[in-house]
Amino acid sequence: MTEDLEPKLAESLAQLQAYAAGDASGVLVEELPIKVAPTYSAADIKKIRQSLHATQRVFAYYLAVSPRTVEAWETGRTTPSGSTRRLIQLIVAKPQILAVLEAQN
Repeated sequence: MTEDLEPKLAESLAQLQAYAAGDASGVLVEELPIKVAPTYSAADIKKIRQSLHATQRVFAYYLAVSPRTVEAWETGRTTPSGSTRRLIQLIVAKPQILAVLEAQN
């Protein structure tokens, strides 16, 4: 099986080297535009948490932060980081993804 992969890997490496040198003819390049994660106000965060029927502790568990961090967001003392804002965006769009976390508990 390794012998079957060697020519494919060599071809892929050659294409990568050509692309790095400016020749994109042997490579399919797709750009995926991803917008910056939205910002959330203190009121937004509290409303989102409440819409999930989650306590600050449970919401903190979902986002892998401390309950004090959620409290700080909800009072406006601090704001979520970019990666946390992206996770909140995903939770807002598809709250059913939280079932995955609950199933692991």
